[in-house]
Parts: sequence; C-alpha cells; structure tokens
Amino acid sequence: MERSPQSARSDATGPLAGVRVLDLSAYIAGPYGCTLLGDQGADVIKIEPPSGDNLRKYPSTLEAESRAFLGINRGKRGLALDLKQPEALAVLLRLVEQADVLVHNFRPSVPARLGIAYEQLREVNPRLIYCAVTGYGDTGPNKDKAGYDQVLQTMTGMCAMQGKHGGPPEILYGSVVDYYAAALVAAGVSSALFERERTGAGQYVGVSLLRSALTMQSARMIWADGEPKEIGRDMRSGGITGIHPTRAGYLYISANTPHFWQALCEKTGLDALAQNERYDSVRKRALHCDEIIPQLHAALQARTAFEWEAHFGDAVPCAAARSVEDMFDDAQVLAEDMVSTFEYPGVGRYRGFRQPIRFGATPAPVPAAAPGFGQHSDAVLKDAGLTDAQIEALRAQRAVL
Repeated sequence: MERSPQSARSDATGPLAGVRVLDLSAYIAGPYGCTLLGDQGADVIKIEPPSGDNLRKYPSTLEAESRAFLGINRGKRGLALDLKQPEALAVLLRLVEQADVLVHNFRPSVPARLGIAYEQLREVNPRLIYCAVTGYGDTGPNKDKAGYDQVLQTMTGMCAMQGKHGGPPEILYGSVVDYYAAALVAAGVSSALFERERTGAGQYVGVSLLRSALTMQSARMIWADGEPKEIGRDMRSGGITGIHPTRAGYLYISANTPHFWQALCEKTGLDALAQNERYDSVRKRALHCDEIIPQLHAALQARTAFEWEAHFGDAVPCAAARSVEDMFDDAQVLAEDMVSTFEYPGVGRYRGFRQPIRFGATPAPVPAAAPGFGQHSDAVLKDAGLTDAQIEALRAQRAVL
C-alpha cells in the first residue's frame, strides 16, 4: 500500500523512520511498547477515548499530569477519538489505511464490537501489523478476564518465589511484567515488519501478560521427568550474592565466579575463606552460607557502602544502594546520554529517561514529551486528509476531542 505524501513525518530519524504506529492501548505494557518503537524512529499516534488513558489519573505528586503517564508515553502525538461513534470509527479506519502498525490492549471480545478486530482491519489494510496485548491470551477460560501486572505476578509464582522462605508471597514492585511485555510488543512488531518486507503482508501479533510473566521465569520453568513438584527451582546462588549491610548503607555483591570470589575474599581480608575447599564453588558457598555470611558482614563494617564500591572497583561486581533520584546525575548515565530535558503544559521543564537503544548508523530521534490529551488531533487529522471544516464537524459531534 502506498503511503500518502503527507502521512510521513519529514523530521523522522532512526531505523523505524517512516513507520506509523496507531497506539490505542492504555496503562503500561501496550503504551510503553509503542514508546520503544517511537524511540527507534516510528511516528506513534496515541489515540485516547474521551475519558483519556487511565494512567493519567494515577496518583502523582505532579499536579498537572501523572508522572507515570509522562514516563510511559514520551515522544508520541496525541489524538482523542470516541470510537463508540460511527464518525470517529470512520476516522480511525482512514488512519488505518495509512498506518503500518496498530496496538491495543482490549480484552479479546471487545475489538469486534468496536469494529476494529484484526479480521476487519486487514480488509482495510492488508499490510497492517496488528498487535493485541491481553492479560491471558486470545483463548482459554481466562481470556476475557482483566489482567494486570501484579495479578499475573501472583498467579505465576513470581510473588511466592520473591517471598522469604516460609513467609508470605511478596510483590515485585516496578511493574516488571508490564515492562517486559512492552519489550515483547516492540520485538514482535519489529519482527512482523521485517517479515512484511519479505512477503508484503501484515499479520496478527499476540502478546499477553501471562506469556510475559512465564517468559521471565524460563530458567525456573524446567520440570524433569520424575522430579517432585516441591523442589528448588530458584536461581538465587545463596547468601553471598545479595545485598549486605555495611558501616553505613547497603551494598549488593555478586561473587559467583571463582575469579570474583577470590577477589572478594582478598579485598575484605577474608583470604582464608578463598583457600577453604568447603567454599570453592557456588553450590558449596550456598550450602555453607551460614558460616560465611557472619564473617563477611563483620568485614563489611570497616567501610561504608560507597567506600566499598570504590575499594572493589572492577574487581568485584557490586553497587551501593541508591535511589532512582541519584540516577539523574549519575556519571555513567550521563555519559551514555540516557537523560533528556522535556517540557509539558502545566508541568514545565522536567528531566526524564530517553534512548533505550543506541544505533550507530541510524541515530534515534530527538526525544519529545508525552502528548497532552488530544494535543495533536488537528494535525493528525489533517495529515490524514481531512479539511478544517470536517474536523470542526467531528469536534462538534464530540467524535473528536
């Protein structure tokens, strides 16, 4: 399908420059997957219902906008449509004609009711890559249940594994399943775009939080014939690798390899441990951690966490525990150009993350803030060929906001 000249952004850079993405999703997984595509140069149009993305309403110490919405939706253009109105649906179908990708996170039964199921949209644009982000997938008894990050964490054993032995399950905060699903969205869509270059045809791409949560546990989801159900499947290597108290602050230490174990013992003055055959493998150290940890903790009281970090240098993998606020001015983060300054109505200037991937030959686009609600409605509709009079008529009908 030929793209109309006005539909591609002239300032686009990056390996996905010229790719247009319609983002109908909300919350984190789908929207951030689209943001990752935008970080690589795609023109992402965030299409919100009249009520807006629910993430805008999340608690935030920023008054004008949710901090989460700003972080999840950087670099997009914003369009507000009421898809329950036929006039708005007609606008969306016009956009689909010119689009390369559409992403949504409706439950499987919803798209057909709205008139935007894959089977319906591929008739409009057979080259369309159609990505559906669901909680549990397209089939099975749970397919129409609402799925959220921590619901799937709890269901799939992540919380049980995170909890202390014998204690209650514990949530992994930070929306880890959502963010991993977002990465799968970006990867799956990119692969489908690559395949389209070979065949000329679009396809359906399915990403679910259930698949994402289990993908994250691939190293645990191994059950050999004859093994009992209750058996250790965790990858944690015992008490040595982990977070430890120091004279001031906490320090994470990783010392699994023989080289790093030797260096840890040498630099903490525990050379005798390195020479002891009882501790000469990760498994042995895990087995005898109750003998090693008290000695290690006593040695770590000699310095603060930051002093140990400097003392270990590159000899022992470690990190002093920091807050996320410390990352804004971290020398390594700044050297890698991971922070940019943005501007958003009502918020003003703020600093935020940028550029998750670095490309040598096709640099990423200049980072931009998340869109205000319906901020680019007129521009996007004009790109699609609508006149000012048509846009005003749609706005008068509340089909476009």
